[in-house]
Amino acid sequence: MSRLDSYIRRICAQRDCLNLVAESIAGHDGLILELGLGNGRTFDHLRELFPTQEVFVFERMVAAHPDCIPDAPHLIEGDIRQTLPLALEKWGRRILFVHADLGSGNPRVDEALAAFVATVLPPYLLSQGMVLSDQNLSSGHWDEAELPPRISPGRYFMYRSRTGL
Repeated sequence: MSRLDSYIRRICAQRDCLNLVAESIAGHDGLILELGLGNGRTFDHLRELFPTQEVFVFERMVAAHPDCIPDAPHLIEGDIRQTLPLALEKWGRRILFVHADLGSGNPRVDEALAAFVATVLPPYLLSQGMVLSDQNLSSGHWDEAELPPRISPGRYFMYRSRTGL
């Protein structure tokens, strides 16, 4: 499969999963987190899916399209291993949804970052909360949720807080 076809499949899977999560948590209050801004396309989509909720973005170094950069109070810049724990501690258990798009293409780096996120996040996720990631974030703190039908296992990972909706 060409890199273009692979990218298209990944982006379609991402959109389908985001839309499914939005349906699943509709009517619930809480903070939305985007771990990794990239070009800002997913952040832009999250603003449309969750127009009444605050979306906070964590990014090491911003290089997104100017229309897709959050305002200063909603952009947390720096190494996520330092910024995420501080923000979570400040917010407490108020996280409704986390989208983590942190893959670098380096399996060793990606696995370490995924393990970090899977360890630090669970105490702050609301009981109706969900996590969507491009990396496997298996944890004893949440259950794997069913992906939309056209998405191959391993393409994306979706989790629901252990206590469910």
